[in-house]
Amino acid sequence: MSNTQYSGVKVKRFSKGFVIAHAVNALSFFALYITALPMYTEWFDWLYPVLGGPEGARLLHRIFAIAFITPTFIWLIMDPKGFLRWGKELITWKKRDLQFFTEFVKELFGFKFKHVKQTFFNAGEKINSIIQILTAILIIGSGFPMWFPDLFPKAVVQWAYVAHNVGFGLAIAVVVGHIYLSVIHKNSRPGYTGVITGEVPAEWAKDHYTEWYEEEVKKGNFPDLDKNKNKKKGA
Repeated sequence: MSNTQYSGVKVKRFSKGFVIAHAVNALSFFALYITALPMYTEWFDWLYPVLGGPEGARLLHRIFAIAFITPTFIWLIMDPKGFLRWGKELITWKKRDLQFFTEFVKELFGFKFKHVKQTFFNAGEKINSIIQILTAILIIGSGFPMWFPDLFPKAVVQWAYVAHNVGFGLAIAVVVGHIYLSVIHKNSRPGYTGVITGEVPAEWAKDHYTEWYEEEVKKGNFPDLDKNKNKKKGA
């Protein structure tokens, strides 16, 4: 069990480009969800007056669909180095990544666990990213035939509706898990500030992304917490 005490020291984890891209992605995703609800079932017809009727809901859904496409470009343009690191880490898997899942299951259910050394993104975040990429491709790719049905064969449009539903169902499941680990789970929750301010507690970063943290210490970007701890003991 993690009993780390936080000193209040913060370190930079995410760039402004990532923070903006993450916010646009989250807001557009939930806006798409809300605007789609009355179009899928009469249970949510009460939303139509709020959204400007069926035509208003459809227009808003398309506006937020365009917004949903932009986060990748925002991050790539504002922080190309961070974006490329993310891409490189998604295709780099080592033994420690598999070991991470064993310990993560113990942590998730409240059992005693140990931190497995991870880089900037841990194995769970890599899996989350890969699934979100696949579901985004499914949602966006199927959205075009639904938006422009006259440009596609009838069968493609029909299957697009199925793919859109499947993609969204998977995406919402991943998002629920992502929110639980980011906002509710006590050991992950301290890192939530990273997607708002870009900064996280230094001790939390060291515990969860040890390899990355140690690299930044060597570069002189982050404080050496072990050195500071030894100084206090010797004082």
